[in-house]
Amino acid sequence: MKKTRLALIAGLALVLVVSVGMLIRRNIQYREGEEAYAEAEALVELPDLSQLPQPEPVPEEVPAGGETEGEQQPVYVDPYADALRAMDFTALREVNSDVLGWILIPGTAVSYPVVQGTDNTYYLNHTWKKWSSVVGSIFLECQNSRDLSDFNTIIYGHRMNNGSMFASLKNYKKQGWWSAHPCVYITDDAGSHTYEIFAAYEVSTEGDTYRLGFRDDGEKQDFIDYCLSRSVIETGVTPQVYDRILTLSTCTGRGHDTRWVVQAVLRGEAPPEPEETAEQEPAAEEEAPSVLDIVLGSATGKTAEPAS
Repeated sequence: MKKTRLALIAGLALVLVVSVGMLIRRNIQYREGEEAYAEAEALVELPDLSQLPQPEPVPEEVPAGGETEGEQQPVYVDPYADALRAMDFTALREVNSDVLGWILIPGTAVSYPVVQGTDNTYYLNHTWKKWSSVVGSIFLECQNSRDLSDFNTIIYGHRMNNGSMFASLKNYKKQGWWSAHPCVYITDDAGSHTYEIFAAYEVSTEGDTYRLGFRDDGEKQDFIDYCLSRSVIETGVTPQVYDRILTLSTCTGRGHDTRWVVQAVLRGEAPPEPEETAEQEPAAEEEAPSVLDIVLGSATGKTAEPAS
């Protein structure tokens, strides 16, 4: 009995030592991750955004014909996009050529380089510097176009217990959080792009949210309707089939079968309206000559032209 008790105590002590060791190791990796991403901010010379006003959704464009003749509408300049557009990723790419840009949600911890690997597993446990770490990276779906030109672009990131990476996304289940943080900014070599958040919800890993291929506008509209119908927040933002969707995906903390997603839209240009052409009146059909006309024509030396 005494030996059994001593073995049990020894076993519990071993479990405790291992657990403490894992906790220490994780905290070390958290700290190393913070240092790696602080270095990324320094290399890219992330501008100081602390004095900028709270972001607001991009205003709707004035409809065609809505302007008074001679009246020039003011051009909206997003202060965040304007401050971020000059970012240079050369220094980051000297460390890792997989870097394609930077993602930022003002007022949150989301401010990281975005990388893209050849698969969707490597950057789950490697930082942007390719260090092995539980922190991982913020990374683009390996099948998406690097220039963000797809209709649905997916970006993944961990929900870390210390609030880093994509942990802030869980707050989008609250209407007030969306109101205070309505926009996502992605900056790449083409400039800074403003995405308006329109939906947030939990979805199966096999759900339509992760669809990449769309054959036509009808399938795109079905996708938009699906996303809007699942959202737990009401934003009033409705994407169109000619826009581009950004899907941010992270874990829920409740297993591996579902994910928490936040979706935003980058406004595109509406296709031009088809020009209306005036209907031409059909040419009057020539009446076939009557027998009397033929007789009279013969009498005067004239002949009727053959019908075409």
